[in-house]
Amino acid sequence: MNTHENFATGTDARRSVPSRPGSPGEQARQDMLVRYLGAVARAGQAGTEPPATAVSAARPATSSAPRAAPPEATPPLVRDLMDVPAASVHDDLPYRDIARLLARERTGAVPVVDAEDHVVGVVSESDLLAKVAFDVSGHRPGPVGRLRERRVYGKVHGETAADLMTSPAITVLPGATVAEAAWLAALSRLKRIPVTDHEGRLVGVVRRDALLQVLIRDDAGIRAEVESRVAALCAPGERDAVAVTVRDGSVELTGRAPTATAERLVAEIEAITDVIEVKNLLDAD
Repeated sequence: MNTHENFATGTDARRSVPSRPGSPGEQARQDMLVRYLGAVARAGQAGTEPPATAVSAARPATSSAPRAAPPEATPPLVRDLMDVPAASVHDDLPYRDIARLLARERTGAVPVVDAEDHVVGVVSESDLLAKVAFDVSGHRPGPVGRLRERRVYGKVHGETAADLMTSPAITVLPGATVAEAAWLAALSRLKRIPVTDHEGRLVGVVRRDALLQVLIRDDAGIRAEVESRVAALCAPGERDAVAVTVRDGSVELTGRAPTATAERLVAEIEAITDVIEVKNLLDAD
């Protein structure tokens, strides 16, 4: 499955998040999700390659603006943070051995590969659970059973990874940007995405939490970058008059600065991928 198809599949996976009872950590998870999606969106707006392009290319220096600024950093790529080697199972592996491997690897799903190491699907704890539940209870869907239940029932007689897996698998190339992979993980609700070469062979796995950590820095990291922008844009006598506060990705500027400097500073800070919003409370000189 190529990257074009991957992201087409991801687009089809869009759906609203179902409502569920609150839990003590739910608000924190929701806040993190907002920052995560905001970071991905801003990364896309900042000029990352479109999702259809999975191989990073050097970006030509076309800007003719006279301002002095450090060169734009190369967008982080999937190959920089994927787990290698990646746990996988062969398509003929019995389901009991799959269960042992999932327990040993402490993961909920693994890629399924054929004899040439091509990724042909993904098998998860949910697939095994349906199999075991049927073996124990013999449950069958009713005559008007839901489509999803009938699909699950279709797997319960399976004995190997090929019988139980979800196929085709959603995969990503090593040269895809982290922003592209993050969109794919968000839209498809995957926690782990198999990474394949151009021939579809497994080369690694990228975890959603690893993508999250690359895209979202903590407030201290954001503040350090904002303060570096203040130091670069403000005259020596103006720097100490600008105070920076960061909370949950929201930046607040207080103190005094010339109007032109303040406007340029706000524009620079808004361009930082991790920043959710900028509150300009600076007084003009």
